Amino acid sequence: MGNREDLLAGARRCLFEKGYARTTVRDIATAAGGVSMAAIGYHFGSKEALLNEALAQANREWGVELERVLTDAARPEATPLDRFATNWTAVIDSIGTHRGLWAATFDTIAQAGHDPATRDQLAAGLAEARSGLARLFEHIDEADETKGRAIGTFYQALLTGLAAQYLIDPEHAPTGADLAEALRRITE
Repeated sequence: MGNREDLLAGARRCLFEKGYARTTVRDIATAAGGVSMAAIGYHFGSKEALLNEALAQANREWGVELERVLTDAARPEATPLDRFATNWTAVIDSIGTHRGLWAATFDTIAQAGHDPATRDQLAAGLAEARSGLARLFEHIDEADETKGRAIGTFYQALLTGLAAQYLIDPEHAPTGADLAEALRRITE
């Protein structure tokens, strides 16, 4: 690996262990195996840009893993509500496995109010996430933009709220079955 890749890996470790706001340039350089602090500016322009890129990369990798997990959990013969419960059970398990990623995501969201570049990058990632969630859960391709945005927005809101509840109180966070039961009652 070169300095750029080492810095991304170090930033990622720092994000997951220390969070966005508590990570310093020195922390990243140390976690990157002693890469010079000046290399952050050279390769990324700023610590924030590096942390944002590391988080975006980690989220894209999580999306790829989530697709695999949902494919593995798929039961085509199940009812739509049962598929919904199964999918969200898999998502909840994945949130638990990637707790550091989700904690870093919420920490970064909190920082976005202070840094327009971070907010812009999160907004761009949000659009990508909505599209990906519509494709993953409902097999809606990007060509059907209106339908994909509506459904992706719903799933993104559900995912973010669920992740927040899981991080705060995993013992009492909703399960996939709880979500499916709520949806059944709402649509009755």
